Amino acid sequence: EMDSKVSEGGLNVTLTIRLLMHGKEVGSIIGKKGETVKKMREESGARINISEGNCPERIVTITGPTDAIFKAFAMIAYKFEEDITNSMSNSTATSKPPVTLRLVVPASQCGSLIGKGGSKIKEIRESTGAQVQVAGDMLPNSTERAVTISGTPDAIIQCVKQICVVMLESPPKGATIPYRPKPASTPVIFAGGQAYAIQGQYAIPHPDQLTKLHQLAMQQTPFTPLGQTTPAFPGRSLGSVAGKQRSSIVLPLPALIMFPCICPGLDASPPASTHELTIPNDLIGCIIGRQGTKINEIRQMSGAQIKIANATEGSSERQITITGTPANISLAQYLINARLTSEVTGMGAL
Repeated sequence: EMDSKVSEGGLNVTLTIRLLMHGKEVGSIIGKKGETVKKMREESGARINISEGNCPERIVTITGPTDAIFKAFAMIAYKFEEDITNSMSNSTATSKPPVTLRLVVPASQCGSLIGKGGSKIKEIRESTGAQVQVAGDMLPNSTERAVTISGTPDAIIQCVKQICVVMLESPPKGATIPYRPKPASTPVIFAGGQAYAIQGQYAIPHPDQLTKLHQLAMQQTPFTPLGQTTPAFPGRSLGSVAGKQRSSIVLPLPALIMFPCICPGLDASPPASTHELTIPNDLIGCIIGRQGTKINEIRQMSGAQIKIANATEGSSERQITITGTPANISLAQYLINARLTSEVTGMGAL
């Protein structure tokens, strides 16, 4: 029934599936002089694109009619199984590890994939024999989650078919910010709402989620909530900057904001100020994250210093102190709000 549902309307249903792979896996898919990926493209009829870059992780995008996508997946799954078999011939391991693929799925579709009370994902696991895990957190700087599938190649192919059915029935809601693996580490700066990557002595425009996030922070947080009366940029009040279209503003060099602060000689950013927030005790956990992962992510992305006061006896709230430039603080506030909103649906901005 699943197969007929997927191929309904013949070959007209075109889908795009994104996979997250490690460098070694990508090398296996590409093959010597690109021969393996060429063969996969020709035999499956699917478009297979591999993201550029010297990143530890790469995105493999498979696009085409559903039948072509399943053929491409089958070829990838069997290739990975072949790699496992080859690596086992040189090792003492007796049990064969399963083939594992990581899909990248818009978070707005993950609910349908999990189903009410986990019913859908349970059904997929039971009917295909594959293990399926949907990550709880979104991938960095994106609105996508990793969905890990493991099992025999045949189980994986059946599992992908069922996931495709769910994705066709429940298209993504709203805009999706796709996950882009980060290269080793390129310094980035902001000026006028645009991010620039530093390459040698030049600043190259960096059209990335960082820019979108930065602009969102600027739009959503009042530009002067910080009790700061002095304009941060010479001869211009912050209010007037916020009111105009950001794309038309070219800010002077002192307005460059480090992201992260690793560009020597460009530290002439606006003066630092401090902003305080109070957060209910029972929500502080979602901001701190497991072993402090979330708060460290917010510190890193915003460039602000963030201190969380210890719980005081008899108080149901915790004090958060954010220090940095107005833009750093705005971005930190926006990221904290985003964490709270995802935790408590319907809770407005602080």
